[in-house]
Amino acid sequence: YPIPYGEQHLAGGLKSFVNDHFIEQSGLNMMVTMYRSVLEISNFFLINCKSLLHNKDMMRYLRESKFDVVFTDPILMCGPIVAEYLSVPSVYFLRGFPCGMEFKATQCPSPPSYVPRLFLNNSDSMTFSQRVKNMLVYMLEFVYCKPLFAPFEELAYEIVQRELTAADLLSRGSVWLMRSDFVFEFPRPVMPNMVFIGGIHCEQKQKLSQ
Repeated sequence: YPIPYGEQHLAGGLKSFVNDHFIEQSGLNMMVTMYRSVLEISNFFLINCKSLLHNKDMMRYLRESKFDVVFTDPILMCGPIVAEYLSVPSVYFLRGFPCGMEFKATQCPSPPSYVPRLFLNNSDSMTFSQRVKNMLVYMLEFVYCKPLFAPFEELAYEIVQRELTAADLLSRGSVWLMRSDFVFEFPRPVMPNMVFIGGIHCEQKQKLSQ
């Protein structure tokens, strides 16, 4: 389906997003830089998603094909909207989510007393002052993450004709395939439908037996 930007434009946006991860900054400056970077790349995803969902021929093809499941990286947010529109289950394939949305969507406990928030460089063993900072960031997530998901919530309302929050859309995920290894993560609660499958690498895999 056609999109209103070229491959070179997208590649430039992705390169800028990746480069922002390697800038040495203080914790606060890093949060600001990454927030701006995520907003910019999220706009690419939104434009792409609108192009798909407004393409009547493509959406008709998807509905008439009667797919059994939507396999998607939910951070793009378009897959969950498509799954909701088609009324089919979804399987998520992801590394993580801004603002701990994977916890909110699955109703998974995420106590800020020992689950470190992003960018603070804390471990699960924190001093009192670190816990206070962790709690403040946890509370601020509800504020600064709203602009990330609000455009997709509006798009979802336009397509499915009912109000859905980002958490509502993501909560439809049947299985969450997490691209990390629990051994390398700090101790934290997980839900039964979260499966840790390790990272993606170039090792040659054997074929399935059937």
